[in-house]
Amino acid sequence: MGGKGNKGVYRLRIGSWNVGTLTGKSIELAKILQKRRVNIACVLETRWVGSSARDAHEYKLWNSGTQKGKNGVGILVDRELRESVVEVRRANDRLMIIKLVVGQCTLNVASAYAPHAGLDEEAKRRFREELYEIMCQVPPAEKLFIGGDFNGHIGSTAGGYDEVHGGFNFGERNGGGTSLLDFAKAFGLVIANSRFSKTEEHLVTFQNAVAKT
Repeated sequence: MGGKGNKGVYRLRIGSWNVGTLTGKSIELAKILQKRRVNIACVLETRWVGSSARDAHEYKLWNSGTQKGKNGVGILVDRELRESVVEVRRANDRLMIIKLVVGQCTLNVASAYAPHAGLDEEAKRRFREELYEIMCQVPPAEKLFIGGDFNGHIGSTAGGYDEVHGGFNFGERNGGGTSLLDFAKAFGLVIANSRFSKTEEHLVTFQNAVAKT
């Protein structure tokens, strides 16, 4: 991203992580991100209350949470880029977005944590509408990255979604995964996590004696 040729060009590493809780983990998490040279990280299920901004080792963390011990999202930005953040918008404890101006590029990074499959359809509908509203506020000339946990499985093959699914993933597609693929297709996005191969241990998020997903 940046200007023409190599002038003003920046190479960024952006990722997401469902941390379960940030309590007692923020410094440890920042050190891991630094070791892996991740510039910007969306974190989900932080379980922190409040709309705060704080230093975390070599990163700055913006958090959005409304209820202690439940949900919560955040975005960490490394020390080289944290002064480039020009806007922070917190929708609720499942969705927030920051805007950075890096060189000649304006980048919007959203941290999104979708409702679980067991929650009612009204909660899911509100989340989709809020995400759609945030996306509509991003001008066409600006770049958008959405990092998060959408609580769905897109399946191990593209299966009709070649333009958004890179062909690498795990397991069988479910309803949540289909919704995510449809959403990405409608807005001209790609699911970056499906564009490169990973070991099975990095794909499986739950496992017991009879199943793994």
